[in-house]
Amino acid sequence: MARYTGPVCRICRRHGLKLFLKGERCFGPKCAIERRNFPPGDHGQRRRKFSEYANQLKEKQKARYVYGVLERQFRKHFQEAERQPGMTGANLLRVLERRLDNVVYRLGFADSRRQARQLVRHGHFAINGRRTDIPSALVKANDVVSVTPKGRELEYFKIVQEGLAQKAPPSWLELDPAGMGGRVLNLPGRDVIEAHVNEQLIVEFYSR
Repeated sequence: MARYTGPVCRICRRHGLKLFLKGERCFGPKCAIERRNFPPGDHGQRRRKFSEYANQLKEKQKARYVYGVLERQFRKHFQEAERQPGMTGANLLRVLERRLDNVVYRLGFADSRRQARQLVRHGHFAINGRRTDIPSALVKANDVVSVTPKGRELEYFKIVQEGLAQKAPPSWLELDPAGMGGRVLNLPGRDVIEAHVNEQLIVEFYSR
């Protein structure tokens, strides 16, 4: 299945809530949810009743869109979550949060995960000093994620650094504005993961 390249605002409208797929635009008056809070299409305002399977599929697709993961990669993350002890749903969200592109986004180096993925793919970030261009790389506790020396010379990161002091990363991450990086203090628990996803429905979908 190819990556979705259409207007992402339609995805937010389809799910009826902000998924923050377009960065700063999602916080302004131009946000599609603010202007048209109903599903897209000619019959968007018609009330529809979804089956149990449809709700499970919808929740799985929502999580995929939020983290920008294709189906094959998402299934691999789910299988990894199943192998870990504890609740599979919480483990899945923890795995998704540990992705390098998500950590870059959470630290404030990008306005969206899509932008963060592009920055990682271009080789502008390193884990523990080792340059990494794999967005799906999973960080561990005490790992240090930082902008590469070559990346710091770019005008983009000079502008980003000026606003890093106002960024507030989640409690499981520590931001170092001066060093243009951050540290993973610990692996996130479900209570600190800001994802409007019902992970239990995803577990039920893959358990059919």
